[in-house]
Amino acid sequence: MATSKEGGKAAGSSGGSAQKGGAGSSQGPAKRGFAAMDQAQQREIASKGGQAAHQKGTAHEFDSEEARRAGQKGGEAVSRNRAHMADIGRKGGESRQSAHRAAQAAAAKGSRQGGEKE
Repeated sequence: MATSKEGGKAAGSSGGSAQKGGAGSSQGPAKRGFAAMDQAQQREIASKGGQAAHQKGTAHEFDSEEARRAGQKGGEAVSRNRAHMADIGRKGGESRQSAHRAAQAAAAKGSRQGGEKE
């Protein structure tokens, strides 16, 4: 009789994990609470929270100095990635070089046309 209970448990647990694995891998976990609400409902609730904080006087507002420091922090974090910075520099150089070449080509074309007219 012990074997039938173990067999039942094993079958039930493997079936349950297979169902969870199948649902988890294709759909992900079910959304609950705030995440399950539609965006309009989420915005409405968040708006009420923001209004209440402003009325209470505890709402946080960035001043220009604090915003500058936050941007600086982000720039420092990005600049630590040297490969990313190299890509940015390369793209900027290529863009500037192609713009310079296009300007030269337009200037050369304009001088040629001017010579033919005169």
